[in-house]
Amino acid sequence: MGGAAMRPEEFLPSDWRTATLVGRVRLAAGPTPVLCRAGRLLDVSRQAPTVSQLLNAWTGEAEGRDLGPAEDFDFAANPLLAPIDLQCVKAAGVTFAVSAVERVIEERARGDAARAEAIRADLQDRVGADIRAVTPGGEAAARLKAALIADGLWSQYLEVAIGPDAEIFTKAPVLSAVGHGAQIGVRSDSAWNNPEPEVVLVCDAAGRAVGASLGNDVNLRDFEGRSALLLGKAKDNNASCAIGPFVRLFDEDFTVEDVRRAELDLVIQGADNYRLEGASSMDQISRDPLELVRQAMSEHQYPDGFALFLGTLFAPTQDRDAPGQGFTHKAGDLVRVSSPRLGVLQNEVTTSKAAPPWTFGLCALMQNLAGRGLLQPQAAP
Repeated sequence: MGGAAMRPEEFLPSDWRTATLVGRVRLAAGPTPVLCRAGRLLDVSRQAPTVSQLLNAWTGEAEGRDLGPAEDFDFAANPLLAPIDLQCVKAAGVTFAVSAVERVIEERARGDAARAEAIRADLQDRVGADIRAVTPGGEAAARLKAALIADGLWSQYLEVAIGPDAEIFTKAPVLSAVGHGAQIGVRSDSAWNNPEPEVVLVCDAAGRAVGASLGNDVNLRDFEGRSALLLGKAKDNNASCAIGPFVRLFDEDFTVEDVRRAELDLVIQGADNYRLEGASSMDQISRDPLELVRQAMSEHQYPDGFALFLGTLFAPTQDRDAPGQGFTHKAGDLVRVSSPRLGVLQNEVTTSKAAPPWTFGLCALMQNLAGRGLLQPQAAP
């Protein structure tokens, strides 16, 4: 389990006994949606064989087989999976001013970490403060764009940072995300990369945000820095998307406003005794989370719902090895993303080639659910 804590109080939200949490565990029979409410776990697979179905029909009530108190459940023998299944996995990029500057640095350095520091010193003074001061798509943003173009500082990343259109892309195939405790992968041929601790909004088929989770949207700075057209190769690799531990559903005690105010902490502990600590504050985001949901839904439908990574403030710049080389992952790094009201997502870094291969796809899931007698005919729409 990648060195991850398996006692509920070590990875669930601080107020987990009063929260409503939805997740998936791997029981002997197969992947199973579970609901944690009032501190007890329910197997809700008879009501909803998938988390997608559960959330699309969510009314605040659920029935299921009682698995007992969460603190007594054996999460080591029945590991957590990513708490989504049939939902499309989307991501919003360049949603914080700091990350916008760092993407421009990658672009200008052409993915060469050794050139980053000199470019960073120039851009942060001339661009960073101005980006933080404008609302994307507004008149002030348009004036800033004109000024940056005149100064020869414009970039495609600044376009999505302050322009009217957010960067929304598909992060990973359905069912490919890994959960708390699993290994997370970076490409074996990447030499400049980092984790991206993020809040993930989970939405139903109507585009209604129904809950939130934690995510790690692994970033390959060398690949994307060489060309934005390599975004797919930089972002979508085996085990490169982690979500968990559970989806916390919105209710009277936890709302979108809590997402807007969320503070995320990050700790990277290397097998070489290297340690890095960072944070991401959602109140620094340049676009409101629900505006990002609106843009993701504007001309698309997601009948099984979707999960949306909201972006990160975190962009590590401190050197790990040689001066001027910045940070990059090493195999064996433990990455711990945490937020008091969402819990802890911890994963051990390996390469995408060395991580367990993704073999359980849609056909395998449907066959498993059918074999368990969980699939029922649906009335035609």
